Amino acid sequence: MQRCLQQERLPEGLRLRISRFCFSGAVDEDGRIPSIWDTYVHSSDGPTEDIACDGYHKYKEDVRLMYNMRLDAFRLSISWPRLIPSGRGPVNPKGLRFYKNFIDELIRYGKNKIMILICNDFTAFADVCFREFGSKVKSWWTINEPNMLAWGGYDLGVSPPVHCSPPFGIGNCSKGNSSTEPYIALR
Repeated sequence: MQRCLQQERLPEGLRLRISRFCFSGAVDEDGRIPSIWDTYVHSSDGPTEDIACDGYHKYKEDVRLMYNMRLDAFRLSISWPRLIPSGRGPVNPKGLRFYKNFIDELIRYGKNKIMILICNDFTAFADVCFREFGSKVKSWWTINEPNMLAWGGYDLGVSPPVHCSPPFGIGNCSKGNSSTEPYIALR
């Protein structure tokens, strides 16, 4: 007998949520510039997120599939290089239109929106996101998976900024201190 997760059996208040791979693809379209992740994944012969799940082009189909799966919420990361390519200053109208259209599609299907803002020059980026999307988004998170940021970026050296030190690191451990930097990053 096959056992499946059934929404009717979940405790009241527990939501079924989904997030797509944090990269929407279309990394060089409509004014988007490379991010630290683009640079990182292109530094080796491994796979890139240049297409990823292609959410930039398939978001309507993705939202319809979420609806059919009866998911309650969707976690969406807003790409700073797509929204404000210069880092500060003018907003990219095509990037802004993409996120507004995506959020409107989620609303059309009754999905709860959870936005994640992960950025270094945070205040200018957050200001644009709150001003442009704030009236439509119920939950905002400022850091997604902080443990993975600390562990992958400052202990193992397998994600940006690729800091690690022997014997902890997996990659090229030429900079960083795995015994202290993960804790500083989480602080």
